Amino acid sequence: MSNGYYDWLVKVIVLGDSGVGKTNILTQYCDQKFSQNYMATIGVDFKIKTITVEDKKIKLQIWDTAGQERFRNITQTYYKGAFGIIFVYSIVDRNSFNNVETWIKSITENTTDEVCSILVGNKMDSQDRRVQSSEGQALATKYKMPFIETSALENKNIQNIFDILGLNLKKRLENESQKPQVNAENQSSQFKLNQETAQPQPAPSSCNC
Repeated sequence: MSNGYYDWLVKVIVLGDSGVGKTNILTQYCDQKFSQNYMATIGVDFKIKTITVEDKKIKLQIWDTAGQERFRNITQTYYKGAFGIIFVYSIVDRNSFNNVETWIKSITENTTDEVCSILVGNKMDSQDRRVQSSEGQALATKYKMPFIETSALENKNIQNIFDILGLNLKKRLENESQKPQVNAENQSSQFKLNQETAQPQPAPSSCNC
C-alpha cells in the first residue's frame, strides 16, 4: 500500500520526553513489534503507513523524535510541514506529563499553521501510576485536543491513536481543499511533502504497511 494511490501525504510528528514509549508506539502500529530493550532515539527516524479513512487514503510520514534535551534543536528543525502531532507522556513519569506543555509551546513557536493534535498517556499497563486519567483529560481539554491512554507493551489503544488522528486529519484536509483555488499552492506546501518541504531525511525504517 505504501507505493499505491493516496489522496494526501501528511507529515506527523511524535513528541514527548525520552523514555515515554514513542518508538514502541510507532513500532507496534507499523510493525506489530515491542522491544523491552530501551534504546533512545538519536535525532529522528520515521516510518510510512497508508491509512484508509472513510473514502480517502492518507499516506502518513510519521516522525519519531528524540526526547533528550541535547537533541531538542535538531528535533525542532523537523517541525516544518507537520500537519499532525502526537504528544506522548508516561503515566508513571510525572515529569514527562509536566513537560507536555513545553512540547506544545515548542510546536506553537516553530510552526505557522494549525495542526491536528492528540495527547497520549502511555504505559497504562503499569501499576505504578503517577498521573491520573482525569489530569490527562483536563490538559487535553485545555488545548482542545483528543486524549487517550495506551499501552504499547500490551498493544492497547495504539490503533485508536491513529484512527482518531486520521479522522481529524481528513476533516481538516477536506476543509482546506474547499478553500478558493488561489490557496492551492500553499495547501500543497502544507500537505504534500517533497524534498523541498521536508528536511534532509534519514532512510525510513522498513514498514511494508
